[in-house]
Amino acid sequence: METSHRVVVGDARDLSDVAADSVDLVVTSPPYPMIEMWDETFTALDPAVGDALAAGDGDRAFEAMHGVLDDVWAEVSRVLVDGGIACVNVGDATRTVGDSFSVYPNHARVVEAFQSFGFDPLPDVLWRKPANSAAKFMGSGMVPPNAYVTLEHEYVMVFRNGSDSRSFEPGADRRYEAAYFWEERNRWFSDVWTDVQGELQGLGHDDLRERSAAFPFEIPYRLVNMYSVYDDTVLDPFWGTGTTSLAALVAGRNSIGYEREAAFTEVFDDQMTDVGELSRSVVRERLDRHREFVAETRENGDSLGYEATHYDFPVRTSQERDLRLYAVESVERTDEGYRARHTPV
Repeated sequence: METSHRVVVGDARDLSDVAADSVDLVVTSPPYPMIEMWDETFTALDPAVGDALAAGDGDRAFEAMHGVLDDVWAEVSRVLVDGGIACVNVGDATRTVGDSFSVYPNHARVVEAFQSFGFDPLPDVLWRKPANSAAKFMGSGMVPPNAYVTLEHEYVMVFRNGSDSRSFEPGADRRYEAAYFWEERNRWFSDVWTDVQGELQGLGHDDLRERSAAFPFEIPYRLVNMYSVYDDTVLDPFWGTGTTSLAALVAGRNSIGYEREAAFTEVFDDQMTDVGELSRSVVRERLDRHREFVAETRENGDSLGYEATHYDFPVRTSQERDLRLYAVESVERTDEGYRARHTPV
């Protein structure tokens, strides 16, 4: 199996290099409106943002920032296939603008935007990130009633493009080989991920680190496996350091990324050095965890009803029988990006 991965250095408000209805899944984490580290970025894209902040008008700044994102979501609706899924990782913001402190509900505004473009919202996921500081309170501290809850979670918003699910040819191998284990399904499709945490970005360059908001690898890796099949193409319009493309590559999918700053592509180049070992490690962990699940099930006196086609262990359901995991054998640099060869494990 081969996959391709390309990065376009450009503004995701214009995805003209991506054909309509050519992307099967979108996984992305945009700049978060009303988080101060992104003020300069949003102002460069729309000067009305800077004007609103200077005037102390938080609501107007919030809406102007989301107006920038709306232009990207419009392009996403064009390139994503009917029934395709878009996953957007976003956090809300708390901020004082002028004399007023308030929470700015980014997740709610993203839902509103996607609905306006004809997407159906699906159940979302919450995951806990590290606290921004050691202080667990804001406001008056220990004296009621003017303290505020500290935001330590983010949302993975999930949307389907249109009301109908994707359809596949009967018995499609690429779909059934891309199945996940029963116990993975139970863990991944929970609405709260307590086993995923944020991580510091070790980019090796202070300026890049400050401008990167990459989410943990485990988040896009799960989403790619949950909402796509082998031979699908995954798009990240806010590519950053390429975490989504890395997850797609390890999961045996194709990918496209859009990124305004060319410097970030060098970080992805560095990651390609060890992608084979990362891929093998991820596959080994998934297989080992399933074998542990099988052993625990048998110790409890239960049995699993089906034998896996490609492995020497049983599985819980018939839909898992043809599951097959692939590892990266080699990666080749091309004029358009990367081409990876995958072999079954």
